[in-house]
Amino acid sequence: MTAALERRGPTAPSAPGSGAMFDNIARRYDLLNRVMSFGVDRRWRKHTVRAMALPGDGACRVLDVATGTGDLAIDVARVHPGAEIVGVDPSRKMIEVGRGKLAARGLAERVRLDEGDAQALPYDDDSFDAVCIAFGIRNVPDRGRGLAEMARVCKPGGRVAILELGEPRKGIIAPLARFHIRHVVPRVGAWLSGAREYRYLQTSIAAFPAPADFAALMKASGLDVLEVRPLTFGVCTLYVGTPRTGARGGAA
Repeated sequence: MTAALERRGPTAPSAPGSGAMFDNIARRYDLLNRVMSFGVDRRWRKHTVRAMALPGDGACRVLDVATGTGDLAIDVARVHPGAEIVGVDPSRKMIEVGRGKLAARGLAERVRLDEGDAQALPYDDDSFDAVCIAFGIRNVPDRGRGLAEMARVCKPGGRVAILELGEPRKGIIAPLARFHIRHVVPRVGAWLSGAREYRYLQTSIAAFPAPADFAALMKASGLDVLEVRPLTFGVCTLYVGTPRTGARGGAA
């Protein structure tokens, strides 16, 4: 999800979904996520943490891609006190906000936030027990490459958990959900923040592939798909995969 920042003055245009765009919205990201999702985003992240099936003692390394202000990384740290978590994000200002949150919660020694690109992760092969990404894969220009990178850095047998928004296409709730995403989200977001980034949120959600199509991309990118779970009537979907043995490199 995205939120928006009050602008202090004229800013240079930033590419939709880029780190620079998220720099513009960093300070109000968390507040507006809660408002726009009615707080349900917290529940979605809990599902994501459980889906990684981390060891009970939490002695593991976890990578949170497109970590933003670190919400998912913080949730992993809370549930698994023995885990070491690394978050990576292209937005420097989002990371700054995240580091402040970690310091306030006493987690700065266990959770490290790096600046980096999901399409070229600055980590060795097989260096994490699990990898996760929440509301970020739709912002990656080459999604197949991003998925292949997540498969590359995840140890064999580890899990890659991907949480992403989409427009429900079936069911009685679908028309209402589409109306909320297409009309309510951009208008209320702009009203609360005075910024235009919420228009990008609406278009990026509408353009995201259907779950079956995204699962096929995961498979083409070196991940065996273990689960595709719709959440909240399909407004959000949790995808869970594991690196395919011998599958390295870019997407097919």
